[in-house]
Amino acid sequence: MPDLDPEDEKLVVLARSTRARTQAAEGAAVRDTDGRTYAAATVDLPSLKLTAVQAAVAAAVSSGAEGLEAAAVVTAEPLVVEASVHAVRDLNEDAPVLRANPAGEVQEFVR
Repeated sequence: MPDLDPEDEKLVVLARSTRARTQAAEGAAVRDTDGRTYAAATVDLPSLKLTAVQAAVAAAVSSGAEGLEAAAVVTAEPLVVEASVHAVRDLNEDAPVLRANPAGEVQEFVR
């Protein structure tokens, strides 16, 4: 993988730490168009299920974000869940979604 922009590295670090802190299946972070970041973990309740990216996007939107620059998800899964990509695309068709493994190594850029 090519070297990451420092702001994208920050997203991976936030996503990884969120996943580790909560012992969740996924951790995610998004950066809005004002440069603010939001982190979240997988939500798996009987009445509510969200991917970590969906939860981070929800946090951003509920805080007033009107667009996203990028997203990162840390997961052991080999692919980014389609619902996660759709949540990012709702705010920016071109924002990259970085997928990193639990060690924080970026494995994929979804464009």
